Amino acid sequence: MKKQIALQIFILVTLTSNVSAQINNQIGGSWSPYLTGFFIGTLLLLTLYFSNKPIGVSSFYATLAGMIGKRVSPSHILKLDYYKNNPPEINWEFVFVISTVVGSFIAAYFGEEFNLSWVPQLWSNTFGTDSITRYGIIAFIGGIFMSFGARLADGCTSGHGISGTSQLNVASWISVICFFISGMIAIRFIY
Repeated sequence: MKKQIALQIFILVTLTSNVSAQINNQIGGSWSPYLTGFFIGTLLLLTLYFSNKPIGVSSFYATLAGMIGKRVSPSHILKLDYYKNNPPEINWEFVFVISTVVGSFIAAYFGEEFNLSWVPQLWSNTFGTDSITRYGIIAFIGGIFMSFGARLADGCTSGHGISGTSQLNVASWISVICFFISGMIAIRFIY
């Protein structure tokens, strides 16, 4: 059953990316935020229907760490309380994250927006192209903080921002407001 759910989510995300590429070819440029919101809401409803769980990806990192840890020291990982309740195995969230990455590449490629670059254009315009190492270090540290914060807050931007707010969860609304405020403050410091 778990494999069927994972396959359904993979197919769903892949099909969504192909639809997005076709729409992008028709309208050109960026998507309308209303159209994007419609597709995200549809994806949320279908995910709830097929898996009986809301969209969220922050546990992916814990699952991935557990899978790696299981290869290195299986006895230690299996003793941890978290992994007793959440075994480190490929589950629907794991497949959802992988399919999101694959789907993003497919949509960017067919939408003719695929661009391989080490740094975003805004970063290189502001700091120059000789700061690739600094960008990599900052991105890595930022990723660690975001992952830690998502686990601490018991949810990530998709868990709180999409699933939680659609259920009118007060904690999720507070989290989303904090995401936006923090993002605006961070942008002021960086750019």
